[in-house]
Amino acid sequence: MKPRIAPVSLLIAAALAGCGPRSNTEAPVAASASAPAAVPPGASASAIAPLPAGSNDFTALVKRVGPAVVNVTTVQTARPQPGMALPPGDPLSEFFRRFMPPPGQQPPQQAQGIGSGFVIDGEGHILTNAHVVADAEEVTVRLADSKREYKARVVGSDALTDVALLKVETPNLPVAPIGHSAQLQPGEWVAAIGSPFGFANTITAGIVSATQRSLPDETYVPFIQTDVAVNPGNSGGPLLNMRGEVVGINSQIYSRSGGYMGISFAIPIDMAMEIAQQLKASGRVTRGRLGIGIQEVSEPLAQSFKLDSARGALVTAVEPDSPAARAGLVPGDVILNFGGQAVADATTLPRLVAGTKPGTEVPLEVWRNGAAATVKATVAQAPNPQVAQAAQPARGSAPKPAATQLGIAVSELPAAARRALGVPYGLVVEELQAGVARAGLQQGDVIVAVNGQRFASLEEFQRLAQAPAGGSVALLVRRGEASLFVPVPVGKG
Repeated sequence: MKPRIAPVSLLIAAALAGCGPRSNTEAPVAASASAPAAVPPGASASAIAPLPAGSNDFTALVKRVGPAVVNVTTVQTARPQPGMALPPGDPLSEFFRRFMPPPGQQPPQQAQGIGSGFVIDGEGHILTNAHVVADAEEVTVRLADSKREYKARVVGSDALTDVALLKVETPNLPVAPIGHSAQLQPGEWVAAIGSPFGFANTITAGIVSATQRSLPDETYVPFIQTDVAVNPGNSGGPLLNMRGEVVGINSQIYSRSGGYMGISFAIPIDMAMEIAQQLKASGRVTRGRLGIGIQEVSEPLAQSFKLDSARGALVTAVEPDSPAARAGLVPGDVILNFGGQAVADATTLPRLVAGTKPGTEVPLEVWRNGAAATVKATVAQAPNPQVAQAAQPARGSAPKPAATQLGIAVSELPAAARRALGVPYGLVVEELQAGVARAGLQQGDVIVAVNGQRFASLEEFQRLAQAPAGGSVALLVRRGEASLFVPVPVGKG
């Protein structure tokens, strides 16, 4: 079975009478540094003092921090599944009619989930994962002594970072010390406290395997990877350094079976606390936006753009009337620096832009036409996540394919398809040699630019695509709804 990266969660529907099993919800751990603890504003005198520097006593750690870790239980009403549609006369239809209630008359069910969390201030605010409390109608937190339970209110939740902030109206709760995940290093000892499978106040330990880890379909979170045992029910619980400071929130695992297999991921506490402050202030998170599409810069692309090394974020598309368009960014620009911070790769830029306050003017260093340039963009506010569907161009009839020196045959994109794609001119890849296919170009791709330069005819494309034998050119193509640069090698002759 193919391994998967997913929130460690298990949700089981139980009858309304409460006789069914409870479900467990899990989360990975985030890591932080061994810097002095910073107790959040509003923390009460019950805040836990950090462990002495250099201590490796896990017994002392769980005694000091364990009281601030809570068990989170959620309840939601499960919607009845639609009935099975059987054709008239089917032998099973009589069975379902006699023994199964109609879809609209099925008894209501409840789904229960279990996760973890930890108290971050003396006002009763608790951090956990967004997936732990997603769609919850009722949230209850239980303290480590298993005797005190409180109804919790969801102050706000951010699905993009998987962070949620809860609030209980109870003063003087134990407060977990907050560390600094930016200083965390691979090889550092860390520990997790949570409620795996409902076993409250369970501690597991390991080391930091990596930091700044990018995961598939995750844009904003530079995860901390550890080998700390994390299972369903750990989600939302703290990851601690050896000073007893929270450095992350357990969130996801890499698994073939759905259980722990030695790789777990945590949300860095530095990011989580920034999200918590926004949720506390307004109940939602505001992010910056430029309005561009980007991709990674590979070595062949760097060579095509005469860039000294494979770095930065390559602009593949610019939305009309966006901050990027007003700043003059164009496809083919390579963004090397954003607001004074180096953009090492394409995964770095979305985090920098998202963390910028809307309305802020930011200088960008870009690589354009073989030289560095500086532009200024005023970051806008990102809209709520939504799925956009682009119109697919109608291919229609096309002229006979024309061969090019790149080992491909192309035809002009029909006018109707150009209007659908929003491009003034393009060439459709009709045939390609094996070497070009290995480079990443596909039949049906629409070529709209060469090395960042637009063209208006086949002859102009042929001229722009000239390059020394053994070199490469970067073709900007439209593939379905996506835009991307493909480095194509130039062969002899």
